[in-house]
This record gives sequence, structure tokens and C-alpha cells, in this order.
Amino acid sequence: MKVTKFGTKKSRIHCSDSGYCQRDSAEHEGYGRALTEKRITENNITDANSGVNGLLERILDRENLNRAYKQVKKNKGSHGVDGMEVEHLLQYLKDNGDELRKTILEGKYRPKPVRRVEIPKDNGKKRQLGIPTVVDRVVQQAIQQVLSPIYDPIFSETSYGFRPKRSAKDALKKCEKYANEGYTYVVDMDLEKFFGAPG
Repeated sequence: MKVTKFGTKKSRIHCSDSGYCQRDSAEHEGYGRALTEKRITENNITDANSGVNGLLERILDRENLNRAYKQVKKNKGSHGVDGMEVEHLLQYLKDNGDELRKTILEGKYRPKPVRRVEIPKDNGKKRQLGIPTVVDRVVQQAIQQVLSPIYDPIFSETSYGFRPKRSAKDALKKCEKYANEGYTYVVDMDLEKFFGAPG
């Protein structure tokens, strides 16, 4: 790590072994490196042993899986690469549910590829959408139902994306509140291509 000054504010440059560097101003100390050992959450509450043993068993609990199935059925949605529609899901789970649970517990479960479709955006462009199979959606929902109550409380209060009881409308209301307080800038960040290939 190199430490240098730019103007009157201290700035840190973090460089990985691969040569990628990231500048981090002193105001955001602790946020400069994604894998820092200090302050990895907004309120720094992290305890890997806080009663979360047996997570996989909790995820695969029949009651949790039933709730996940009901949520996927309620959301409807299109089929994945295997062509199975939501209305065929219940019979599939009755016939194959025990085997599905077993393959997950044994670490042999492999999600199917997502079906790629393009949907139009308001600006005339198209956005790629990945549609998992309905079975994979049940597994994802079951995981979310167990993990979300654990990790959501440690997220930043100013984070609105894909969180329970929060929406883009809530984010806009917060922006309006800040504007009324005299703030003049809003930064809208889209991480769509953050994890994609460079270029």
C-alpha cells in the first residue's frame, strides 16, 4: 500500500499483487479495499458463529422449501432452459424433492444455465435478462429466506437495491429529502457491468 497526498486531503492508493490500484480518500477509510480485515459492513457487526450453524439444513427444511415454492408460484414468470413451467413445479417437487435435497446436502447440486432473453428499455435499447429454471428459483428463494434476515440488518441504511421493504421509490424519497435540505447532487450508480469482462 502506498500513502500519498493530493491537495489538502490524504489519499491512499491500494495496489493488489496483480497491479490494479484503487484510490481511497481519507473520508472513506476502511472502504478502500474490498477484502479488508477491518470494517466490512456498515455497522461492523460480523460474527460468523452467531447461531448460524446448520444453515444448509435450515435452507432445506421442508417448511422453508414449501414457503419458497409458494413464493415462486406467486411470482409466476417464464420457464428456464429446461422448459418447465411454474404450473408443473409442484408435481416435480413431489416426485423429486427428496433427491433434490440429497444432492444439495452432498454438494452435488448444479444449477442449470440461465435462459437469456432481451427485454426493451425505455431508452430504446435492450437489456439482457437471465431466467433460471423454476427448480433453481425455488432453491434460490429458499436460500434467500434464510440468509436475508442474517445479512440484511448489517447493510447500510442508505442501500435500497433488492432489499425487503425498500424500493427505488424509497430511494427517490430520500433524494427529495436531501434536496429539500439543500444538497444539490445525486449520484446514480449502476453496477450492471461491474462483474462482466473488461472492455
